[in-house]
Amino acid sequence: MDSDLFLVLGLVIGALSFPAVISAFSESRAPRVASIMVVIAGALIVLAVFNKPSGYKLSDVPDVFVHVVGRYLN
Repeated sequence: MDSDLFLVLGLVIGALSFPAVISAFSESRAPRVASIMVVIAGALIVLAVFNKPSGYKLSDVPDVFVHVVGRYLN
């Protein structure tokens, strides 16, 4: 797996964890699954940054996302 895929998976899992956190807090229960998702997302993003020697700029993220999605849909 390449670092671009790790970055995209980390961003998607991170984005999906926020509604889970809000749902858990609104129902007064511990956000166990949401916190696990945040840890996994953070680990994937850190792994992607360390695997790419030049790193990522914030302006590169949309291009990387489109490139990865396009690669796996074709």
